Amino acid sequence: MSARILYLATADARGHLMRAQLLVHALRAAGAEVEVLTTSQQGQDFLQRFGIAAQILSLHYAVQFDRQQNMLRQATNRNVAHYLFRPGRMLRDILQLRRRLRGVDLVINDSFHPALLYMGMLPGWRRQVVHVYGASLKVALLNNFAGMWPRQFGRLFGWIVGRQIDTARARIEHDFAYEVDDTQAPALYRLPTPVALAEALPKQAAVGAAVYLNPHFREPDLADALSRGLEDAGLDAHRVGEGYAGRSGWLQVDPLWASRAARAQLLVSAPGMAALSIARVYQRPIILVVSDQPEQTSNAARARQLQLLHRVVTWRGDPADFRRQVAEAARQLSAAAPAPDVILGNQRAQARIDAWASRLLGL
Repeated sequence: MSARILYLATADARGHLMRAQLLVHALRAAGAEVEVLTTSQQGQDFLQRFGIAAQILSLHYAVQFDRQQNMLRQATNRNVAHYLFRPGRMLRDILQLRRRLRGVDLVINDSFHPALLYMGMLPGWRRQVVHVYGASLKVALLNNFAGMWPRQFGRLFGWIVGRQIDTARARIEHDFAYEVDDTQAPALYRLPTPVALAEALPKQAAVGAAVYLNPHFREPDLADALSRGLEDAGLDAHRVGEGYAGRSGWLQVDPLWASRAARAQLLVSAPGMAALSIARVYQRPIILVVSDQPEQTSNAARARQLQLLHRVVTWRGDPADFRRQVAEAARQLSAAAPAPDVILGNQRAQARIDAWASRLLGL
């Protein structure tokens, strides 16, 4: 009998959705029946572009960001509090999930949706719940509670969430640099972040810079300064960003972005797990656009420790300064860029996807 899986992909970051579509396709190819939920209309539309039909659980829960992708901590905490304690929000989602869980063997929580964190610690449901999350995201989540006032409340809340994560059937922690590690199985599995295989493209599709900015980036001056900095470095660019949809030279979504990135001279993106994984798997240099986003700040630091070929640029509200940073970083990285090896990169990408499908179907 084929496995029946419910996959909840939160839409706070497109990396969660990219991972979801890769794994859903892989699980279905292996014979599993997979139903997909997400948490926003934009997330639903994004998944649809990759051939995944998803229903929206509800629109109530979302991490909050400003136009430069800085995380708004107070607004996020306020949103979480409203979700947890206002009647008709989390309780409604739990009742809906309870109905869906009756017909499935496994429910995947990607990443840290509060309703499934709660359900995953209760005896009746926890044997079905698997939490999937980035290693740096868990650290950022728990550290966020440490800054709460009063401190005792923050520590208590962090302890509760930690217990919720640890009590579920299994946890799969991923990172762009992980190897497959089952040493703490069955409670915790460590896997490398899954990456899309590069599809065949016409030769003329190769670009100097493959740019992806997630939808939290909406500041027009940042986009213009980034484009001009790449031009100053002599690089043509393939630019994708939902926050810049309709802007000249930008695409809203490109399902083949990873295929273009695998062949590009360099990549430009925020330091999310997905972008760093593409850079590592396909051995491409990457310019990391850093903002006040705790998880991604941690990722950028790890990229430096692992000697990934990269440069960091920081938006501080000064277009001329940002343009200069981008141009300098692009010149340095393009001069050091190795020739693309898509065949070897695809072998690495396939190995990652196979490891995920095998692990999830083996739980």
